[in-house]
Amino acid sequence: MPVLPGAEPYRHEGGEVGVLLCHGFTGSPQSMRPWAEYLAGRGLTVSLPLLPGHGTRWEDMAVTGWQDWYAEVDRALRDLTERCSQVFVAGLSMGGALALRLAARHGDEVAGLVLVNPGNKVHGLAAHALPVARHFVRTVKGIASDIAKEGSEEIGYGRVPLHSAHQLRTFFRLVDRELPQVTQPVMVLHSTQDHVVPPADSVRVLSRISSTDVTEILLEQSYHVATLDHDADRIFEESHAFIDRLAPSVGKTPGEGVTSPVEGAEGTASGG
Repeated sequence: MPVLPGAEPYRHEGGEVGVLLCHGFTGSPQSMRPWAEYLAGRGLTVSLPLLPGHGTRWEDMAVTGWQDWYAEVDRALRDLTERCSQVFVAGLSMGGALALRLAARHGDEVAGLVLVNPGNKVHGLAAHALPVARHFVRTVKGIASDIAKEGSEEIGYGRVPLHSAHQLRTFFRLVDRELPQVTQPVMVLHSTQDHVVPPADSVRVLSRISSTDVTEILLEQSYHVATLDHDADRIFEESHAFIDRLAPSVGKTPGEGVTSPVEGAEGTASGG
């Protein structure tokens, strides 16, 4: 199936510091594209992949699982580590859980994490019914576009396949057990009003990771998809400051000096 317009993956070849951005469940790179372009414009190498089963139609997602989603970001991380001296990982919602697992499993290959409204648990009584209900009910109402900013919309599915929701629940449980293995510097930015992922998930993540360099920022003007909401600029600026503090070589190309902040900022989009 062709990728929905605007949902294409994004890649920008910049300096020797790289950033991998991971989008959320039923969403697409479109929710992270402004963030990716901001970082690219400041000299970073940026990778924003499209997760399998996303960005087309929900029927495609229904035949994928968490192993497929994780394998894609794992591959993207390996590509960046071959190209860059330091790699940071950022994630929104389920993308935050993907980022946390990458950090837990890859250790020093991940220099730091930036998490926006990271998911940790499928909530509600319905979650316990998923293992059985998914065999009788194919989909439920979608979760895309939980955004306070008028006129801002997320490209995401209008329906959530219950098979996929069950996979998400399984993945969250797996990541929760691995959180103590996360030791890298972490920045967590979470909305005080979120109709998809409650603040309790960020609190849980912060309480279980082993990192000692931890920054927590409350986003008071945005809902779940904060990267497209009123606090987007703050997310972009705080994340860049976080990376700049930890990576002295930000904006430098291998063997060369500092590049212009706007050089090559447009990047490239590729279908997939």
